[in-house]
Amino acid sequence: MCTEDIRDPWLPDRLLRTERDLLMPLLRRTPEEAYELRTACPGWTARQVLAHCGAALVRIVEDRLEEGVFLPEANACDVAEREDWPIGRVLDELERGLTEAGPVIAEREDGRLDAVALGEWIHAGDVREAFGEPGAYCGAALDLALPLLSVTSRRRETPRLIGDLAGRSGGPVALGNEIEGREPARFRGDAATLIRIYSGRPLTRTRYSLTGATEQELLIYR
Repeated sequence: MCTEDIRDPWLPDRLLRTERDLLMPLLRRTPEEAYELRTACPGWTARQVLAHCGAALVRIVEDRLEEGVFLPEANACDVAEREDWPIGRVLDELERGLTEAGPVIAEREDGRLDAVALGEWIHAGDVREAFGEPGAYCGAALDLALPLLSVTSRRRETPRLIGDLAGRSGGPVALGNEIEGREPARFRGDAATLIRIYSGRPLTRTRYSLTGATEQELLIYR
């Protein structure tokens, strides 16, 4: 078995807990009016993104994972249920989820919930960007997020890509799956832009080189 196919079941937990410790102090001190700022997620404010994040994680914690639970319609219902909550309650639920969901995800041998942890980290980037904070889609948890992106990109059957990330040590990152008769795509740019491409976030004001694949082929959330 290729080493890149060996799952680290506790990687999602480490990412979620690290993000909790980085994000929650920012959220707790942010003025309430800022939560009405729009994010990169069409139609959603920062408050709604965080409500979705907390709801998704607590569903995992409480084993409420009925069919279609993470589809757009279900996500919208979860957000609507929290529209009247005080922002403090939204943040409390999110903090609980970031703390408790990781061990539950680790117990799932199929690894199907690992991508939820990555999505939570990406949504934290959406909120940071809306707030005008540095570190959107990168920051201190990047080295935990990139291995999860590698796993998720293979599960979502994106083509092989070799990424040369500016300012990052450790050599290129390998994402996606090898395709017989097709050379790996190449990316040159910063890590935040790579995350934007794979998650379908706006690429305005970014600079990068991508050859051998299109941005649409690389999307992990469709």
